[in-house]
Amino acid sequence: MSRVIAFDHGTRRIGVAVADTETGQAFSRPAILGARGDVIGPVVALARAERADQVVVGLPRNMDGSEGSQAAAARAFADRLVAAGLNVTLIDERLTSWEAGERLAAAGARPKRRRGDLDSAAARLILQDYLDARRPPHSGAQAPDQQEAG
Repeated sequence: MSRVIAFDHGTRRIGVAVADTETGQAFSRPAILGARGDVIGPVVALARAERADQVVVGLPRNMDGSEGSQAAAARAFADRLVAAGLNVTLIDERLTSWEAGERLAAAGARPKRRRGDLDSAAARLILQDYLDARRPPHSGAQAPDQQEAG
């Protein structure tokens, strides 16, 4: 069994989710607030505290697959995690924040943006996509677009 942690990198907050490969289920954790500052130290410490063997970072692509400034920021974040010694995979995160909001609303929750509830729910979806892509294939399901960082 190995542990995996995912980050949904944003300009103000970083959503966080964790999972182990045995259960294949991702769970949200409290978001890291104040993402505008240097958060690499706390992010690396959290990954190590969770004993994560793998780090997944959401890559926010545009709907046409191109990459803009947010994707560049996510790539830079991932590169800094690699430089800190972590094993990082980038995964396409198109529409995860929207889907997370829809799921939270359907469950009757009103996510508080300032606390990062929506960001961590999106990180959970990113991580669940990553885990699901590694399960043995069945019924022709396709794996999401993934790239190795660094």
